[in-house]
Amino acid sequence: MTLTVVPVVSLTMLWGFAMVSVTGDLRALIRVQGVYEAFGTPIDTAVGQIQIERRLAAAYLGTPQGEDRGPLAALMRQQRETDRTVTAMREAIGDPEGRADLTGRQRQSVDAMAAGVDGMERLREGVLARKITWGAAITAYTAIVEPAFDVQSTLTALQAGRLAGEGQVVIELVRVREFVSREDAFVAGARAAGKLTDGQYDTLTATVEDRRVFHRTYVPDLPDDSRRLFTDFERGAEYRALTAGEDALLRAGADGAGQAMAGDSWRSTTDRAVKRYMLLCTEAALNAADRGRDFAYQEMLKAGGVGIAGLVAVGLSVWFSAVSGRRISRRLEELRDAADVLATHRLPDVMRRLAAGEEVDPAAAAPPLDFGDEGREADEIAQVGRALNKARLAAVEAAVKQARLRRGVFAVLLTIARRNQTLVHQQSKLVGTLERRTIDPDALEDLFRIDHLTTRMRRHAEGLIILSGAAPGRRWREPVPVVDVVAAAAGEIEDYRRVVVPPMPDVGVAAAAVADVVHLVAELAENAAAFSPPHTQVTMRTAKVSGGFVLEIDDRGTGMDAAGLERAHTVLARPDDFDPAEDGRLGLYVVGRLAERHGIRVTLTGSPYGGTTAVVMLPAAVLAPAGAPAPAGTGKAATDDDG
Repeated sequence: MTLTVVPVVSLTMLWGFAMVSVTGDLRALIRVQGVYEAFGTPIDTAVGQIQIERRLAAAYLGTPQGEDRGPLAALMRQQRETDRTVTAMREAIGDPEGRADLTGRQRQSVDAMAAGVDGMERLREGVLARKITWGAAITAYTAIVEPAFDVQSTLTALQAGRLAGEGQVVIELVRVREFVSREDAFVAGARAAGKLTDGQYDTLTATVEDRRVFHRTYVPDLPDDSRRLFTDFERGAEYRALTAGEDALLRAGADGAGQAMAGDSWRSTTDRAVKRYMLLCTEAALNAADRGRDFAYQEMLKAGGVGIAGLVAVGLSVWFSAVSGRRISRRLEELRDAADVLATHRLPDVMRRLAAGEEVDPAAAAPPLDFGDEGREADEIAQVGRALNKARLAAVEAAVKQARLRRGVFAVLLTIARRNQTLVHQQSKLVGTLERRTIDPDALEDLFRIDHLTTRMRRHAEGLIILSGAAPGRRWREPVPVVDVVAAAAGEIEDYRRVVVPPMPDVGVAAAAVADVVHLVAELAENAAAFSPPHTQVTMRTAKVSGGFVLEIDDRGTGMDAAGLERAHTVLARPDDFDPAEDGRLGLYVVGRLAERHGIRVTLTGSPYGGTTAVVMLPAAVLAPAGAPAPAGTGKAATDDDG
């Protein structure tokens, strides 16, 4: 007699119906049914045949060699039947179209089942060659079967909650069939071998205990109607015969287990038990499915009522929108257009005029927005329009105050700078007088240092004048060779000894630009010296180009990152946006002002020495022949206008 195989497709598919979402998502239910029909059914069928092959393999290995012709023939026939169902299972799992309907977790579970079956051919070779014991064969076949339960759970899982919990209980009770089948395989091996080893007996007793624990644990968790089915089974003769047979196995011990189940009573008992467990689980799943469908239909009715109410509400909303939407839309368009004109034309024009130093009347420069608020005191659109008008007026007034404050700050800077410039000029004359009267070398050296400090003080005073928007007082009466301009710039910084002035082409700088070019180069050279190690030099490179004259100043510091270079170029490109809080970039603002005044282009880039290179492009308009005569009535010396 062979163990009857009852596929669990109906059980698990019905459990999927019971797991339908409490929101009545029938599409999800249909998907569960379709997925299980495509994957669960062939896997269940293959598992049933593998269970039969497990029992026959145990019987063959337990039969002494030479007496095993009958068990071997039965095993070979079953292997062919198992191969047929496994091939069908592999085709289903490998179907690309079907796999597209699976979730990632579901694909993982069916792939695990396929991977387990991949090892069955090697297991068969060991069985037929009698390289393993019948107990080890049972364990190996059991490992192949085990992933099927995870497949059942993942293919039918839809939600959490009461219905999902009931379905999971039914899935766990399906495992009881596997435990009974496993007991039968152990008994078949023991009958053929005549005894059990201590390890095999321990595994058998653990399987019996698992079967009983699962039964005792999960049956009480079922609802009343399903639980009553199992309690009736427990009172019947079939369940008593199963427990009596298991008790006989436990009492017989390892040596007597085979003899205890020597007759056909155990086989018929396990056959009936497996069938009855399957029928009970199927009926429990039917009960769960009925509850799931009933609940889903109730939720569908509720959803239908809510949908009808929603349609009524939508209809009312559409009617109300048709009545009031056009009026609101028109007023919003008027407000949008007025705000757009203010933001894109009027406010930028006010800012431009303020930057140019004009006096601006805020009310006239940005008149109130027209948003059609006649007679609408509490209207939200009118309130938004009034708020925008207040914000508009406040923004213009703040800009006017800021411009006045900015002009005041610049006026103060200019006054202080002019006074300092006068004092520096007087100090420079005094130092020159003392130098001419002194013949002591040490005193002359000290006076030279004071004169150098005076020169630097004059440059800083001129920097304040430039930032305030005015022009310094120094003037040259005729062009100056560019090498002298660069040397004069180097002499105006603290570490002038570190600056290396190379030979330069015979090019001059126009008289009107000499002072500004000296100041510009001095600021860049001082930055290069400040950001280089004290023991390094500041090197320069020059060249004539088609558009003018290029001077490159290299430092050997740590350099600037991309963000720092971008900020520095922004300062150079927009020096009029001078921010007094940017005290670390005052020199760049001064350079930007001077470059803008004469059309000089200044760019910063990475230095070959690892620091930063400042590239100064003097246009042709700034240049002049080095030896060009000065205009009539002028001399070569520089003059200072104390202004």
